[in-house]
Amino acid sequence: MSSQETFNQPAHRVIELDIEGMTCASCVNRVERKLGKLDGVEASVNLPLESAHVTVPASVTDQQIVDTVNATGYKATVRQAPAPHTREHNTHEHHHGDEAPEAEHAAHENHMEHGPSASTLRPRLIAAALLTVPVFAISMIPALQFANWGWVVGALALPVVSWAAWPFHRAAAINARHFASTMDTLVSIGVIAAYLYSAWQLFADPRMTEHPGMESMSGGGLYFEVAAVVTTFLLLGRYLEANAKAKAGNALKALLNLGAKDATILVDGVEQKIPADQLLVDDLIVVRPGEKIATDGVVTDGASAVDASLVTGESVPVEVGPGSLVTGATINTSGRLLVRATRVGSDTTLAQMGRLVSQAQTGKAPIARLADRISSVFVPIVLVIALVTFLLWLFFSGDLNAAFTAAVAVLVIACPCALGLATPVGLLTGTGRGAQLGILIKGPQVLEDTRHVDTILLDKTGTVTSGKLAVDHTFALNGYSPTAVLTLAGAVESASEHPIAHAIAAAAKDAMPDAGALPSVQGFSSAPGGGVRGTVVLDGTAQTVVVGRSGWLEENSISLDSDQRDTLAAEENGGATAIWVAVDGQPAGIVSLTDTIKPGSAAAIQRLKDLGIRPILLTGDNAAVAAQVAAAVGIAPDDVFAGVLPEGKVDAVRKLQQSGATVAMAGDGVNDAAALAQSDLGIAMGSGTDVAIEASDLTVMGSDLGQLVQAIELSRKTLSTIKTNLFWAFFYNAIGIPVAALGFLNPMIAGAAMAASSVLVVANSLRLRSFGK
Repeated sequence: MSSQETFNQPAHRVIELDIEGMTCASCVNRVERKLGKLDGVEASVNLPLESAHVTVPASVTDQQIVDTVNATGYKATVRQAPAPHTREHNTHEHHHGDEAPEAEHAAHENHMEHGPSASTLRPRLIAAALLTVPVFAISMIPALQFANWGWVVGALALPVVSWAAWPFHRAAAINARHFASTMDTLVSIGVIAAYLYSAWQLFADPRMTEHPGMESMSGGGLYFEVAAVVTTFLLLGRYLEANAKAKAGNALKALLNLGAKDATILVDGVEQKIPADQLLVDDLIVVRPGEKIATDGVVTDGASAVDASLVTGESVPVEVGPGSLVTGATINTSGRLLVRATRVGSDTTLAQMGRLVSQAQTGKAPIARLADRISSVFVPIVLVIALVTFLLWLFFSGDLNAAFTAAVAVLVIACPCALGLATPVGLLTGTGRGAQLGILIKGPQVLEDTRHVDTILLDKTGTVTSGKLAVDHTFALNGYSPTAVLTLAGAVESASEHPIAHAIAAAAKDAMPDAGALPSVQGFSSAPGGGVRGTVVLDGTAQTVVVGRSGWLEENSISLDSDQRDTLAAEENGGATAIWVAVDGQPAGIVSLTDTIKPGSAAAIQRLKDLGIRPILLTGDNAAVAAQVAAAVGIAPDDVFAGVLPEGKVDAVRKLQQSGATVAMAGDGVNDAAALAQSDLGIAMGSGTDVAIEASDLTVMGSDLGQLVQAIELSRKTLSTIKTNLFWAFFYNAIGIPVAALGFLNPMIAGAAMAASSVLVVANSLRLRSFGK
């Protein structure tokens, strides 16, 4: 699409729908197809969640979307976001406010609660089972038969095929009104045909079951037990599916319920307890040991260790103090903290995680769309096969009973329940488990992407290494003292977000006498991956300070002599990161920093190799430092790209892509965002910046490289599970239909097998819940 075309595109918005009445992949396909006919509308419908994620242009109203879905025979409602809360309640009304977080969570969760739930299906299943047992026993065991037993069996089976089977009949009728068919059409036709055919036989010959065994000796046949048993088996399958779908959605529910219900805020020195959803930005929150941090914020007072495992998946508590960023729903383990709220409500990390997981579960991978397309034509084809089966059996055998039995068996065995559940239940379970592990998969297409990735670019600082650089020592030149050099550098770096800047600023502050404040900086400017500059007043004199690599100094018209370059080379050859400090256009010294490799990085990189992925170290640091880190973690020397600027990272991704590689990129900083977006699979480390997370496809909420590998393993495992589900669903129908058409499959056995296939697909998907345990 050209830039002009893009510019002319109308503004789009995204709405979330709850849709009632869908039962199979054919329903999903119909809704998507109808919505897709509206100009500019794109819809992705999810069967287990009974929801839709719809992209809508400004020219189409929400009501048009709802009316379109309703016109297809389903009931749609627009899911409303919870209204923002204010602190209008007094403290004594807090017992009312306690319910607000639950209401907000319910608004997120309600798309997993409606439809044919287990509680709705349970009474129908129980009634069907209680009546089917005598129907089956009397029909199949001559010793239990009595005079006119057929009439009793017919009466017992009637509630089963009518009231108990009503969910199937209702869905079939709704679709029939719109000249459509789904798997419920097959079930309904099969059950009704079996019962009506049997009733017709019985009315045609009222004495047909006058004595035990007479039905089998007559020319007709009764299939009341077939209609009852098939209904019961299918209800059992639906009941187990409903339970399984609820379990698969539990991960998202648990995630949304992690948040604190209450918060204690400090107002004019007085503590007040309020509902957490009434917090406002800049509120000061008191967090005592053992309490959850109510929202995202920054520590203003106190020191403690925070257990972030519920959000990040990492088990080791993180030490925090003044200036440390903290995330809502994490637990304060020791000291008292005072936290200033920076994000509240729908802007918090927890809320964003919930949205990402929900969107991923609502979307579709290409493999899912293939199943939907097949399902859309599958039911009509099966109906034709059943009719042809009936006619051929009747023509070649002349046996009406045999022809009817084979046709009903085809209808029952062909129901594509397993096909409709294969992808969405697998995706629902996999993404839910990922959320529990601190792994957020932005969309189902990511599953396909992880399968093809063969190369991964790893940013060094913050990804492979801890990123917590510490100043090792400071060289001074041209008459400056080491303390002055560090102070000037720290003053300018204090305004930067880069980890190196944080380390220099922290060291400079620690070196200040009596823990005083650093000098202020004016006219601050920075370049991503380059350096910083600003004006600092020290000892009454305003001085222009430039801090960065030698290339940054040269860009600022500052040159180095040969001795200075030798000093720089000696530092870098020793594995340190050397940062130049220049004052008023002259080199003043070097600040030397060292970084540490994260525990587990070497093991994680070996796991990447075991997955068939080539790890490449990509860093803006010098070659000596990069080579030292690469050797320590097991990356080949030829796979080290050092001294790379942000635009160079993008070029590195493109170069590998042009050579035929499918590239993943992992990073955590602002200077990684462009490369993350360019890569085939962008992976953001959750300890990084919002810009990096926004540009990525997959987010690891922790900072451990091992968790990154686990994310790829989970994605691949989820895709593998979906493929297994689809294979057996297709294989089952491909084998079952001809077997039934040839008369080798009794309709009762077909019903049991069909129900079992759906349950097996769900059970296979639920195995993902134990991933990583």
